[in-house]
Amino acid sequence: MSYPINITLLGATGSIGTNTIDVMLRHPTQFQAYALVAHRNVDLMLELAQKVKPQVVVMTDEVAYQSLKGNLPSGIRLECGMDAAEAVSAAADVDMVMAAMVGSAGLPATLAAVHAGKRVGLANKECLVTAGRIFMRAAKESGAEVVPVDSEHAAVHQALAGHDRDSVTRIILTASGGPFRDRDPASLKHISVAEAVAHPNWSMGAKISIDSATMMNKALELIEAKWLFDASADQLSAIIHPQSIVHAMVEYCDGSVLAQLAMPDMRSPIVYAMQAEPRLESGIPWLELAQTQPLEFQAIDEKRFPSMALVKDVLAGEDSLAIALNAANEVANQAFQDGKIGFMDIVDTVARVLEKTVNQPVATLEEVWQLDAESRRITEEIIIP
Repeated sequence: MSYPINITLLGATGSIGTNTIDVMLRHPTQFQAYALVAHRNVDLMLELAQKVKPQVVVMTDEVAYQSLKGNLPSGIRLECGMDAAEAVSAAADVDMVMAAMVGSAGLPATLAAVHAGKRVGLANKECLVTAGRIFMRAAKESGAEVVPVDSEHAAVHQALAGHDRDSVTRIILTASGGPFRDRDPASLKHISVAEAVAHPNWSMGAKISIDSATMMNKALELIEAKWLFDASADQLSAIIHPQSIVHAMVEYCDGSVLAQLAMPDMRSPIVYAMQAEPRLESGIPWLELAQTQPLEFQAIDEKRFPSMALVKDVLAGEDSLAIALNAANEVANQAFQDGKIGFMDIVDTVARVLEKTVNQPVATLEEVWQLDAESRRITEEIIIP
Protein backbone atom coordinates (compact mmCIF):
# COMPACT_ATOMS: atom_id res chain seq x y z
CA MET A 1 0.00 0.00 0.00
CA SER A 2 1.36 3.41 -0.96
CA TYR A 3 0.77 6.54 1.09
CA PRO A 4 -0.85 8.95 1.25
CA ILE A 5 -4.27 7.49 0.37
CA ASN A 6 -6.37 10.07 -1.51
CA ILE A 7 -9.94 10.19 -0.21
CA THR A 8 -13.15 11.66 -1.58
CA LEU A 9 -15.56 12.18 1.28
CA LEU A 10 -19.25 12.17 0.35
CA GLY A 11 -21.33 13.73 3.11
CA ALA A 12 -18.37 15.53 4.64
CA THR A 13 -20.43 17.67 7.04
CA GLY A 14 -22.39 14.80 8.57
CA SER A 15 -21.36 12.79 11.63
CA ILE A 16 -19.56 10.11 9.59
CA GLY A 17 -17.84 12.79 7.57
CA THR A 18 -16.55 14.78 10.53
CA ASN A 19 -15.41 11.61 12.30
CA THR A 20 -13.59 10.52 9.15
CA ILE A 21 -11.77 13.84 9.10
CA ASP A 22 -10.88 13.35 12.77
CA VAL A 23 -9.22 10.03 11.83
CA MET A 24 -7.48 11.61 8.84
CA LEU A 25 -6.00 14.36 11.01
CA ARG A 26 -4.65 11.71 13.39
CA HIS A 27 -2.78 10.09 10.49
CA PRO A 28 -1.73 12.93 8.18
CA THR A 29 0.96 10.90 6.42
CA GLN A 30 -1.45 8.06 5.58
CA PHE A 31 -4.48 10.00 4.34
CA GLN A 32 -5.17 13.18 2.45
CA ALA A 33 -8.39 14.69 1.17
CA TYR A 34 -8.94 14.83 -2.57
CA ALA A 35 -12.53 16.11 -2.38
CA LEU A 36 -15.10 17.04 0.23
CA VAL A 37 -18.76 16.83 -0.82
CA ALA A 38 -21.74 18.19 1.11
CA HIS A 39 -25.22 19.54 0.49
CA ARG A 40 -25.65 22.96 2.11
CA ASN A 41 -23.78 23.30 5.42
CA VAL A 42 -21.55 26.12 4.24
CA ASP A 43 -20.05 27.12 7.60
CA LEU A 44 -18.94 23.61 8.53
CA MET A 45 -17.66 22.90 5.02
CA LEU A 46 -15.50 26.03 5.20
CA GLU A 47 -14.11 24.90 8.56
CA LEU A 48 -13.35 21.38 7.29
CA ALA A 49 -11.78 22.64 4.08
CA GLN A 50 -9.43 24.83 6.12
CA LYS A 51 -8.43 21.81 8.21
CA VAL A 52 -7.71 19.24 5.48
CA LYS A 53 -7.24 21.44 2.38
CA PRO A 54 -8.78 19.20 -0.30
CA GLN A 55 -8.20 19.76 -3.98
CA VAL A 56 -11.94 20.08 -4.61
CA VAL A 57 -15.04 21.07 -2.64
CA VAL A 58 -18.45 20.17 -4.05
CA MET A 59 -21.73 21.63 -2.77
CA THR A 60 -24.73 19.85 -4.26
CA ASP A 61 -27.02 22.77 -3.36
CA GLU A 62 -26.78 25.79 -5.70
CA VAL A 63 -27.44 28.37 -2.98
CA ALA A 64 -24.72 26.87 -0.78
CA TYR A 65 -22.35 26.82 -3.75
CA GLN A 66 -22.92 30.53 -4.40
CA SER A 67 -22.49 31.31 -0.70
CA LEU A 68 -19.13 29.51 -0.56
CA LYS A 69 -17.76 31.18 -3.71
CA GLY A 70 -14.65 33.19 -3.01
CA ASN A 71 -14.40 32.06 0.62
CA LEU A 72 -12.37 28.85 0.33
CA PRO A 73 -8.62 28.76 1.00
CA SER A 74 -6.45 29.46 -2.05
CA GLY A 75 -5.94 26.52 -4.39
CA ILE A 76 -9.21 24.68 -3.59
CA ARG A 77 -11.53 24.28 -6.58
CA LEU A 78 -15.26 24.75 -5.90
CA GLU A 79 -17.85 22.86 -7.91
CA CYS A 80 -21.62 22.41 -7.74
CA GLY A 81 -24.14 19.63 -8.23
CA MET A 82 -24.49 15.86 -8.19
CA ASP A 83 -22.64 15.49 -11.49
CA ALA A 84 -19.60 17.06 -9.82
CA ALA A 85 -20.01 14.67 -6.86
CA GLU A 86 -19.95 11.72 -9.26
CA ALA A 87 -16.88 13.10 -11.01
CA VAL A 88 -14.81 13.45 -7.82
CA SER A 89 -15.86 9.94 -6.78
CA ALA A 90 -14.55 8.40 -9.98
CA ALA A 91 -11.50 10.68 -10.46
CA ALA A 92 -8.28 8.89 -11.38
CA ASP A 93 -6.35 10.40 -8.44
CA VAL A 94 -8.82 9.01 -5.88
CA ASP A 95 -7.92 5.81 -4.02
CA MET A 96 -10.91 5.60 -1.68
CA VAL A 97 -14.39 7.06 -1.42
CA MET A 98 -16.06 7.38 1.96
CA ALA A 99 -19.76 7.21 1.07
CA ALA A 100 -21.60 8.95 3.88
CA MET A 101 -24.36 10.87 2.11
CA VAL A 102 -27.70 10.28 3.81
CA GLY A 103 -30.55 8.80 1.80
CA SER A 104 -30.94 7.57 -1.77
CA ALA A 105 -29.42 10.83 -3.05
CA GLY A 106 -26.02 9.32 -2.28
CA LEU A 107 -26.47 6.37 -4.65
CA PRO A 108 -25.25 7.88 -7.97
CA ALA A 109 -21.93 9.21 -6.62
CA THR A 110 -21.27 6.03 -4.65
CA LEU A 111 -22.07 3.87 -7.65
CA ALA A 112 -19.71 6.02 -9.74
CA ALA A 113 -16.93 5.11 -7.30
CA VAL A 114 -17.82 1.42 -7.57
CA HIS A 115 -17.83 1.49 -11.37
CA ALA A 116 -14.39 3.14 -11.21
CA GLY A 117 -13.08 0.25 -9.08
CA LYS A 118 -12.38 2.32 -5.96
CA ARG A 119 -12.19 1.15 -2.38
CA VAL A 120 -15.54 2.26 -0.99
CA GLY A 121 -16.22 2.80 2.70
CA LEU A 122 -19.97 2.36 2.71
CA ALA A 123 -21.89 4.31 5.34
CA ASN A 124 -24.95 4.85 3.15
CA LYS A 125 -27.54 2.13 3.82
CA GLU A 126 -29.72 3.12 0.92
CA CYS A 127 -27.12 2.13 -1.71
CA LEU A 128 -27.60 -1.52 -0.83
CA VAL A 129 -31.20 -1.32 0.35
CA THR A 130 -32.43 0.18 -2.92
CA ALA A 131 -29.91 -1.20 -5.39
CA GLY A 132 -28.07 -4.02 -3.64
CA ARG A 133 -28.15 -6.41 -6.58
CA ILE A 134 -26.91 -3.74 -9.02
CA PHE A 135 -24.36 -2.34 -6.57
CA MET A 136 -22.68 -5.62 -5.64
CA ARG A 137 -22.73 -6.86 -9.24
CA ALA A 138 -20.96 -3.66 -10.31
CA ALA A 139 -18.38 -4.09 -7.54
CA LYS A 140 -17.65 -7.64 -8.68
CA GLU A 141 -17.29 -6.56 -12.30
CA SER A 142 -15.03 -3.55 -11.57
CA GLY A 143 -13.00 -5.07 -8.74
CA ALA A 144 -14.13 -2.36 -6.32
CA GLU A 145 -13.63 -3.26 -2.67
CA VAL A 146 -16.73 -2.45 -0.60
CA VAL A 147 -16.02 -2.17 3.12
CA PRO A 148 -18.92 -1.43 5.51
CA VAL A 149 -18.75 1.56 7.84
CA ASP A 150 -21.87 0.89 9.93
CA SER A 151 -20.58 -0.40 13.26
CA GLU A 152 -22.70 -3.56 12.98
CA HIS A 153 -21.58 -4.48 9.48
CA ALA A 154 -17.97 -3.63 10.22
CA ALA A 155 -18.24 -6.03 13.17
CA VAL A 156 -19.64 -8.79 10.94
CA HIS A 157 -16.90 -8.13 8.38
CA GLN A 158 -14.28 -8.69 11.09
CA ALA A 159 -16.00 -11.78 12.55
CA LEU A 160 -16.14 -13.37 9.08
CA ALA A 161 -12.50 -12.69 8.20
CA GLY A 162 -10.56 -15.89 7.64
CA HIS A 163 -13.58 -18.18 8.02
CA ASP A 164 -15.46 -20.38 5.57
CA ARG A 165 -18.68 -18.60 4.55
CA ASP A 166 -20.49 -21.93 4.10
CA SER A 167 -20.00 -22.56 7.84
CA VAL A 168 -22.05 -19.49 8.82
CA THR A 169 -25.46 -20.27 10.32
CA ARG A 170 -26.49 -16.82 11.58
CA ILE A 171 -25.46 -13.19 11.37
CA ILE A 172 -26.78 -11.34 14.43
CA LEU A 173 -26.85 -7.56 14.41
CA THR A 174 -27.18 -5.81 17.75
CA ALA A 175 -29.49 -2.84 18.30
CA SER A 176 -29.47 -0.32 21.12
CA GLY A 177 -33.26 -0.28 21.08
CA GLY A 178 -33.21 3.51 20.91
CA PRO A 179 -34.93 5.73 23.46
CA PHE A 180 -38.09 3.58 23.67
CA ARG A 181 -36.73 0.07 24.22
CA ASP A 182 -38.47 -0.21 27.62
CA ARG A 183 -41.58 1.85 26.89
CA ASP A 184 -45.06 0.38 26.90
CA PRO A 185 -46.06 0.16 23.20
CA ALA A 186 -49.37 1.83 24.05
CA SER A 187 -47.50 4.93 25.22
CA LEU A 188 -45.73 5.51 21.90
CA LYS A 189 -48.63 7.09 20.04
CA HIS A 190 -47.95 10.57 21.38
CA ILE A 191 -44.14 10.64 21.14
CA SER A 192 -42.71 14.02 20.16
CA VAL A 193 -39.96 14.60 17.61
CA ALA A 194 -37.63 15.77 20.39
CA GLU A 195 -38.18 12.52 22.30
CA ALA A 196 -37.58 10.40 19.19
CA VAL A 197 -34.35 12.21 18.33
CA ALA A 198 -32.88 11.80 21.84
CA HIS A 199 -30.86 8.63 21.24
CA PRO A 200 -29.30 7.22 24.44
CA ASN A 201 -25.97 6.12 22.90
CA TRP A 202 -25.27 8.07 19.71
CA SER A 203 -25.33 11.66 18.50
CA MET A 204 -26.88 11.54 15.03
CA GLY A 205 -29.05 13.57 12.69
CA ALA A 206 -32.82 13.67 13.08
CA LYS A 207 -33.63 11.21 10.30
CA ILE A 208 -31.26 8.50 11.51
CA SER A 209 -32.20 9.05 15.16
CA ILE A 210 -35.89 8.62 14.37
CA ASP A 211 -35.07 5.49 12.34
CA SER A 212 -33.31 4.19 15.45
CA ALA A 213 -36.35 4.96 17.60
CA THR A 214 -38.64 2.98 15.25
CA MET A 215 -35.86 0.41 14.68
CA MET A 216 -36.35 0.98 10.98
CA ASN A 217 -32.58 1.55 10.90
CA LYS A 218 -32.10 -2.08 11.96
CA ALA A 219 -34.54 -3.23 9.30
CA LEU A 220 -32.48 -1.35 6.71
CA GLU A 221 -29.26 -2.80 8.13
CA LEU A 222 -30.59 -6.35 7.82
CA ILE A 223 -31.37 -5.72 4.15
CA GLU A 224 -27.91 -4.21 3.74
CA ALA A 225 -26.33 -7.29 5.37
CA LYS A 226 -28.19 -9.54 2.93
CA TRP A 227 -26.22 -8.00 0.06
CA LEU A 228 -22.91 -7.29 1.80
CA PHE A 229 -22.50 -10.84 3.03
CA ASP A 230 -24.59 -12.75 0.48
CA ALA A 231 -26.83 -13.98 3.31
CA SER A 232 -30.27 -15.57 3.10
CA ALA A 233 -33.25 -14.26 5.05
CA ASP A 234 -33.11 -17.10 7.58
CA GLN A 235 -29.44 -16.33 8.33
CA LEU A 236 -30.20 -12.75 9.40
CA SER A 237 -31.44 -11.65 12.81
CA ALA A 238 -31.15 -8.88 15.37
CA ILE A 239 -31.11 -8.58 19.15
CA ILE A 240 -31.34 -5.62 21.53
CA HIS A 241 -28.12 -4.85 23.37
CA PRO A 242 -28.56 -1.55 25.27
CA GLN A 243 -24.88 -0.97 26.04
CA SER A 244 -23.79 -1.01 22.36
CA ILE A 245 -20.51 -2.70 23.27
CA VAL A 246 -21.06 -5.87 21.23
CA HIS A 247 -21.68 -4.59 17.70
CA ALA A 248 -22.55 -7.86 15.96
CA MET A 249 -22.05 -11.60 16.17
CA VAL A 250 -21.55 -14.39 13.68
CA GLU A 251 -22.66 -17.91 14.56
CA TYR A 252 -21.01 -20.92 12.92
CA CYS A 253 -22.24 -24.46 12.36
CA ASP A 254 -20.08 -25.83 15.20
CA GLY A 255 -21.95 -23.64 17.70
CA SER A 256 -19.18 -21.05 17.99
CA VAL A 257 -20.25 -17.40 18.08
CA LEU A 258 -17.68 -14.73 17.24
CA ALA A 259 -18.40 -11.19 18.40
CA GLN A 260 -16.68 -7.85 17.87
CA LEU A 261 -16.60 -5.54 20.89
CA ALA A 262 -15.59 -1.89 21.18
CA MET A 263 -16.71 1.27 22.90
CA PRO A 264 -19.57 2.89 20.94
CA ASP A 265 -17.69 5.37 18.77
CA MET A 266 -18.03 5.59 14.98
CA ARG A 267 -14.32 6.20 14.54
CA SER A 268 -13.73 2.47 15.15
CA PRO A 269 -15.57 1.21 12.03
CA ILE A 270 -14.39 4.26 10.08
CA VAL A 271 -10.70 3.59 10.67
CA TYR A 272 -11.26 -0.12 9.94
CA ALA A 273 -12.81 0.75 6.58
CA MET A 274 -9.99 3.16 5.78
CA GLN A 275 -7.26 0.65 6.63
CA ALA A 276 -7.86 -2.76 8.16
CA GLU A 277 -4.26 -3.97 8.03
CA PRO A 278 -2.15 -2.85 9.72
CA ARG A 279 -4.69 -1.41 12.14
CA LEU A 280 -4.48 2.25 13.06
CA GLU A 281 -5.21 4.14 16.27
CA SER A 282 -8.72 5.60 16.08
CA GLY A 283 -8.93 7.87 19.10
CA ILE A 284 -11.76 5.93 20.74
CA PRO A 285 -11.58 5.09 24.48
CA TRP A 286 -10.19 1.70 25.48
CA LEU A 287 -12.75 -0.95 26.42
CA GLU A 288 -12.25 -1.86 30.08
CA LEU A 289 -14.66 -4.76 30.61
CA ALA A 290 -14.06 -4.95 34.37
CA GLN A 291 -15.22 -1.33 34.65
CA THR A 292 -18.09 -1.64 32.17
CA GLN A 293 -21.69 -2.11 33.23
CA PRO A 294 -23.10 -5.62 32.72
CA LEU A 295 -23.76 -6.49 29.08
CA GLU A 296 -27.46 -7.18 28.52
CA PHE A 297 -29.33 -8.77 25.63
CA GLN A 298 -33.08 -8.72 24.97
CA ALA A 299 -35.34 -10.24 22.35
CA ILE A 300 -37.03 -7.66 20.14
CA ASP A 301 -40.69 -6.98 20.95
CA GLU A 302 -42.34 -6.69 17.54
CA LYS A 303 -45.37 -4.93 19.06
CA ARG A 304 -43.08 -2.14 20.24
CA PHE A 305 -41.04 -2.30 17.05
CA PRO A 306 -43.34 -3.45 14.19
CA SER A 307 -40.63 -2.56 11.66
CA MET A 308 -38.84 -5.75 12.67
CA ALA A 309 -41.85 -7.87 11.75
CA LEU A 310 -42.23 -5.95 8.50
CA VAL A 311 -38.66 -6.52 7.35
CA LYS A 312 -38.97 -10.31 7.48
CA ASP A 313 -41.21 -10.28 4.40
CA VAL A 314 -38.92 -7.78 2.68
CA LEU A 315 -35.83 -9.95 3.27
CA ALA A 316 -37.61 -12.97 1.85
CA GLY A 317 -39.01 -11.00 -1.09
CA GLU A 318 -37.64 -9.30 -4.19
CA ASP A 319 -35.82 -6.00 -4.70
CA SER A 320 -38.98 -3.91 -5.19
CA LEU A 321 -40.06 -4.46 -1.57
CA ALA A 322 -36.79 -3.09 -0.18
CA ILE A 323 -36.99 -0.07 -2.51
CA ALA A 324 -40.56 0.61 -1.38
CA LEU A 325 -39.70 0.20 2.30
CA ASN A 326 -36.82 2.65 2.07
CA ALA A 327 -38.68 5.27 0.02
CA ALA A 328 -41.82 5.10 2.14
CA ASN A 329 -39.80 5.34 5.33
CA GLU A 330 -37.93 8.45 4.13
CA VAL A 331 -41.21 10.20 3.32
CA ALA A 332 -42.98 9.06 6.51
CA ASN A 333 -39.99 9.94 8.69
CA GLN A 334 -39.99 13.49 7.30
CA ALA A 335 -43.78 13.71 7.67
CA PHE A 336 -43.39 12.88 11.36
CA GLN A 337 -40.74 15.57 11.71
CA ASP A 338 -43.12 18.02 10.01
CA GLY A 339 -45.96 17.14 12.39
CA LYS A 340 -48.14 15.57 9.68
CA ILE A 341 -48.30 12.09 11.25
CA GLY A 342 -47.68 10.52 14.64
CA PHE A 343 -44.68 8.44 15.66
CA MET A 344 -46.41 5.05 15.35
CA ASP A 345 -47.84 6.11 11.98
CA ILE A 346 -44.35 5.95 10.44
CA VAL A 347 -44.11 2.16 10.24
CA ASP A 348 -47.86 1.79 9.68
CA THR A 349 -47.53 4.02 6.61
CA VAL A 350 -44.62 1.96 5.30
CA ALA A 351 -46.64 -1.24 5.77
CA ARG A 352 -49.52 0.22 3.74
CA VAL A 353 -47.15 1.14 0.91
CA LEU A 354 -45.69 -2.39 0.90
CA GLU A 355 -49.19 -3.81 0.53
CA LYS A 356 -49.52 -1.85 -2.71
CA THR A 357 -46.07 -2.88 -4.04
CA VAL A 358 -45.62 -5.64 -6.63
CA ASN A 359 -42.98 -8.14 -5.48
CA GLN A 360 -40.47 -8.15 -8.34
CA PRO A 361 -36.70 -8.18 -9.01
CA VAL A 362 -34.94 -5.08 -10.37
CA ALA A 363 -32.22 -5.16 -13.02
CA THR A 364 -31.43 -1.52 -13.81
CA LEU A 365 -30.93 1.77 -11.97
CA GLU A 366 -33.75 3.28 -14.04
CA GLU A 367 -36.12 0.71 -12.56
CA VAL A 368 -34.87 1.59 -9.08
CA TRP A 369 -35.70 5.26 -9.61
CA GLN A 370 -39.11 4.45 -11.10
CA LEU A 371 -40.07 2.23 -8.17
CA ASP A 372 -38.63 4.72 -5.70
CA ALA A 373 -40.67 7.58 -7.19
CA GLU A 374 -43.84 5.49 -7.32
CA SER A 375 -43.42 4.44 -3.68
CA ARG A 376 -42.92 8.06 -2.62
CA ARG A 377 -46.05 9.09 -4.54
CA ILE A 378 -48.12 6.37 -2.87
CA THR A 379 -46.74 7.34 0.56
CA GLU A 380 -47.66 10.99 0.05
CA GLU A 381 -51.19 9.95 -0.97
CA ILE A 382 -51.54 7.85 2.19
CA ILE A 383 -50.27 10.67 4.42
CA ILE A 384 -52.46 13.32 2.74
CA PRO A 385 -55.47 11.51 1.22
